[in-house]
Amino acid sequence: MKAVILAGGFGSRLSEMTDLTPKPMLEIGENPIIWHIMQNYSHHGINDFIVCLGYKGDVIKKYFLNYFQHKSDVTVNLGNNTVEFHRQPELNWRVTLVDTGLNTQTGGRLKRIGTYLDDEPFCMTYGDAVADLDISAGIAQHKRCDTLATVTAVRPIGRFGTITTSGDKVTEFKEKPIAEGGWINGGFFVLSPKVLDFIDGDNTIWERKPLIEITKQGQLSVYRHDGFWQCMDTLRDKRMLDDLWETANPPWKLWNE
Repeated sequence: MKAVILAGGFGSRLSEMTDLTPKPMLEIGENPIIWHIMQNYSHHGINDFIVCLGYKGDVIKKYFLNYFQHKSDVTVNLGNNTVEFHRQPELNWRVTLVDTGLNTQTGGRLKRIGTYLDDEPFCMTYGDAVADLDISAGIAQHKRCDTLATVTAVRPIGRFGTITTSGDKVTEFKEKPIAEGGWINGGFFVLSPKVLDFIDGDNTIWERKPLIEITKQGQLSVYRHDGFWQCMDTLRDKRMLDDLWETANPPWKLWNE
């Protein structure tokens, strides 16, 4: 199975950091967020990736083209112009990097990579959110429901602490609990290639007409994820993810190093 990652947006809400670096390349710890996302897919046996490039796509291309150079010890022999890599990272990823246009919308980016897909279902997500998501369970849910699309629903962490009171006394205090309101689109999908038929072209936003039409036809199922989920939309979000990464057990880190 393949995983498609939409990584072409401008990241305007993080413009103080994305003037030079596309948002999927902003680092959590020492690695870009797209690396964290791919590690979790790989943990579930998905190692074939299609990355939809747009804004500053050359930065993402250079990262993967030079991955071994950055992650390994290197011996450079100036006498015979050879390079030897030591302690190479053990990754069996296959990464297809596709220029899907600078101003193309999310649906249009999906449409453009259709030739790289097989006839089987594929995963799709955005390059700006991490979760301790059971990807395998989401795929199984998709197969059970036999729909064209499955969306992962999440309940994000609240921005503020909550209190429960009795009279003048606080009986319970929760610092930034999981929101108890409605579920939201967590941005992790399992899709049939047939969903591309619902996309008109570059200007189509995936989350609007295609998903609305698929829903009307009863072809959108849901996988509910009660665990950790966090997008990186603001500098506050990035700092929180950085702080969590420095803890003993970052909540989205499912893989072993």
